[in-house]
Amino acid sequence: MELAEVINSPYFIAIIFFVIAFVYSSVGMGGGSSYTAMMAIMGFSALAIPMISLSLNLLVTTIGSFNFVRSKHFRWRLITPFIITSIPMSYLGGSLHLPKEIFYWVLMVSLCFIAIRIYFWRDTKLSFDISDRGKLWVSLIAGSILGLVAGIAGIGGAVYLVPLIILLGLGSAKQAAACGVVFVWLNSLFGLLSRLQYNPMELGVFPYLAVAVVLGALMGSYLGAFKYSAKKMEKILGIIILVAIVALSRKLFIL
Repeated sequence: MELAEVINSPYFIAIIFFVIAFVYSSVGMGGGSSYTAMMAIMGFSALAIPMISLSLNLLVTTIGSFNFVRSKHFRWRLITPFIITSIPMSYLGGSLHLPKEIFYWVLMVSLCFIAIRIYFWRDTKLSFDISDRGKLWVSLIAGSILGLVAGIAGIGGAVYLVPLIILLGLGSAKQAAACGVVFVWLNSLFGLLSRLQYNPMELGVFPYLAVAVVLGALMGSYLGAFKYSAKKMEKILGIIILVAIVALSRKLFIL
């Protein structure tokens, strides 16, 4: 079997997605940004990518939500202002049909943000001195923006939400991860429901990917909630992100 056939094999793709789900779920994320990047690199259609990515996000974060809530890190009061505005905007984003170039750029910005956070943002204990009312407004505005991005690009938004919670001094790293995974679940659900109204879901390799991310999430979210520190898992996540950025850059600037 030639290398190209191996790379395009549903089993090979499933292995990659297993690793992504394992690492992302350990830090309270669904993996949507990397699923989306991998599918874009592999030539999936821009219409199918967000639907598959949101579906996989749902599977991963269903498991992650269970483990993080069971570990008693989740706080409804913390996440409520974000989801009040994110859910309707996620639904709106899922109904938009933007040119694939915009879709790819939204994805690239998200990946670069993750890389900057992992490699250059060392002090996550930094927090801003903002009044409670100010924090509420920031949460409401951020929720609407993250929800819109989630619906458009098929990414959950936890990559932005988790550090924002820490910056605002709203919760600990574990609490931020727990809230992030529930946030992704809700945004993925409403973004997917919106898209399914206009386009049918093409299964294709989806069953292979679904099994892979479920297995990855079962392992990763358990270790993230009960065993490993977020920093340890983020080092592995950084490698995946850098590879995705390089590959997506080739697609954006060379093709």
